[in-house]
Amino acid sequence: MQDKLEALKERFHEVGQQIIQPEVVTDAKRYSKLSKEYKDLERIVEKYDAYQKLLKDIAGAKELISTEKDEELREMAKEELNELQPQKEGMETALKEMLIPKDPNDSRNIILEIRGGTGGDEAAIFAGDLFRMYQRFCEQMGWRLSIMDFTEGTNGGYKEIISKVEGEDVYGKLKFESGVHRVQRVPATESQGRVHTSAATVAVMPEAEEVDVEINMNDVRVDTFNSSGAGGQSVNTTYSAVRLTHIPSGLVVSCQDERSQLKNKDKALSVLRSRLYEIELKKQNDAISSHRKSMVGSGDRSDKIRTYNYPQSRVTDHRIGYTVYNLPSVMEGAIGDFIEQLRIAENAERMQEGESV
Repeated sequence: MQDKLEALKERFHEVGQQIIQPEVVTDAKRYSKLSKEYKDLERIVEKYDAYQKLLKDIAGAKELISTEKDEELREMAKEELNELQPQKEGMETALKEMLIPKDPNDSRNIILEIRGGTGGDEAAIFAGDLFRMYQRFCEQMGWRLSIMDFTEGTNGGYKEIISKVEGEDVYGKLKFESGVHRVQRVPATESQGRVHTSAATVAVMPEAEEVDVEINMNDVRVDTFNSSGAGGQSVNTTYSAVRLTHIPSGLVVSCQDERSQLKNKDKALSVLRSRLYEIELKKQNDAISSHRKSMVGSGDRSDKIRTYNYPQSRVTDHRIGYTVYNLPSVMEGAIGDFIEQLRIAENAERMQEGESV
């Protein structure tokens, strides 16, 4: 571990020198990449420096115990050593976690897409419940969530809702939410009280920057139409809503949240860029993980990942077999336990991979 940390410290100073070079500052893509690397390494180096200081303090306390004649001073040194030793173990655990290769997208903002799946009107209502769950979680985290486009369900909820979430390590926290979420409950439309199973699909995509994906606008057809959602007097009176069709991939993105056509176009481009980026990421991840099946999954939106059972007030994540019996709290945004358990499972997998290499 020591050798790896020394190498990372050396790399940190190397990147620090590179980042101030004129040819790097003028190269947006390279500068962005090096800035991110510098910030990630800085956290590790700061923790490593604190760890080295702790080791020196422990060595000093041990030396004092073995050489000091004054009993009172020796007792003080023993007390200090008893306090420092547990800190050493904690720091070593933290440093080992930091040495696990980090997903470079963890610090990105996300595009969050939720769609009603099987179950008709009830699926759309559940999609709305999931959206509110994530909305509450974002509020708790101090993140900013903004709706980009939506299609309401016939009896409430959403057939589809697309939003952007901005904040610290958003993708790192929410990336394992991608997949099929199932609900088991008695629908409001059910007259005989029978429990139905419905589903909604969640897609969490890291927001792509222009330097990540270059879109040739000659490959994009732009259509404008009247907004149909909230927006005040401009609704249904101006062609402010925008639909983009990316001809090579067949992807279609629309946005009607803003009153300005230009702003809607920019937002739609952001979603399109992120979807194209996600396609490339999936190709890379499939190639890397083709030799194994991760316990926590690949984030594929076709994977059935979680069940919300209302009669039993139970929520189960099927990937790690984690169950809680506080469904009302979960639906109010208390999903931190799931996120932490999935993070622990992922780290355990990565540590095993590192040890087996």
